[in-house]
Amino acid sequence: MRVQRRGIGLLAMALTVLAVLSGCTRAGGSDSAAPAADQGAAAEVRLGYFPNVTHASALIGLDKGYFAQRLGSGTKLVPTRFNAGPDEVSALLGGSLDIGFIGSGPAINAFAKSDGRTVRLISGATSGGAQLVVKPEITAPQDLHGKIIADPQAGNTQDVALKKWLAEQKLTDVSVQNEDNAVTLDQFGKGAIAGAWLPEPWSSRLVADAGAKVLVDEKSLWPQGRFPTTVVVVRTQFLAQHPQTVQAVLRGLLDAGSLAATDPAEAKAAVNRQLKALTGSSLSPAVLDRAFSSIELTTDPLASRFPQLAQDQVTAGVAKTAPKLTGFFDLTALNTVLAQAGKPAADAAGLDAQ
Repeated sequence: MRVQRRGIGLLAMALTVLAVLSGCTRAGGSDSAAPAADQGAAAEVRLGYFPNVTHASALIGLDKGYFAQRLGSGTKLVPTRFNAGPDEVSALLGGSLDIGFIGSGPAINAFAKSDGRTVRLISGATSGGAQLVVKPEITAPQDLHGKIIADPQAGNTQDVALKKWLAEQKLTDVSVQNEDNAVTLDQFGKGAIAGAWLPEPWSSRLVADAGAKVLVDEKSLWPQGRFPTTVVVVRTQFLAQHPQTVQAVLRGLLDAGSLAATDPAEAKAAVNRQLKALTGSSLSPAVLDRAFSSIELTTDPLASRFPQLAQDQVTAGVAKTAPKLTGFFDLTALNTVLAQAGKPAADAAGLDAQ
């Protein structure tokens, strides 16, 4: 009987070990198991991004080969394109994406949906670059009563910003239409919608190509005109297993920002080449210049803005309560890279506390 019980105990232990090991695999989906220890450089890194000027750092890094160079030959870079934040959130939470350039709103949602386990915000990427553009005859918020306004996708960064602004303006009869950005451009040109709250380059395209005008530049709604349009997040498990791979990607991010600062013409050309390859068409010089003039490429995640962004989801009616952001930020990798580059550290505004 004692031998039999010992055998049962050993079997239970073996099953427990197998369960733990299974939870640590990349195919395990959400990172509910405790993150594994540092395993060195990853064999591959799946990097998410959008074909938008607000994701210029990602586009520059891919075009110039900065990410691949920093990763080295031992790690395969797998760029993965998305068109809106909620889709990228699904990929992160499902374990099919490792690191992502993403809007601040969906980044918060990814953290909240996984009860703070699956993702960490590791860097900023872009400040600014979102506007409400409307028909020329619309001169004040009140002119939007009963109109249709578009944005990229329900729950994305611009959707939250638009719905919050409409709530504050008491424009309860405005219909919000979620459309692909290219469809929004077509709909605006046909007169089917009165305007749209869009990221760059789409707000500039509506202005330059379809005769829209700016009613609200989102910069005007934030202190010093700075707010996080695009940030960089990573799966918590991937960060724990491959910190040097994460640092390599962040070095590529710094390289992209450096090019934009020292050679803006080449940075714009790099973005345009990527947009041409991804969408089949490039931007006109006027649209490209206007789009770049409204953004700031920065690794500063502007962490102090995030409590307000979380509360905005409630005002917008996207969430019932503001998501708690304790532990959302982990700027360890970024600050290591910044220190090595002789740059000041980024501040997590206390949101890195566990």
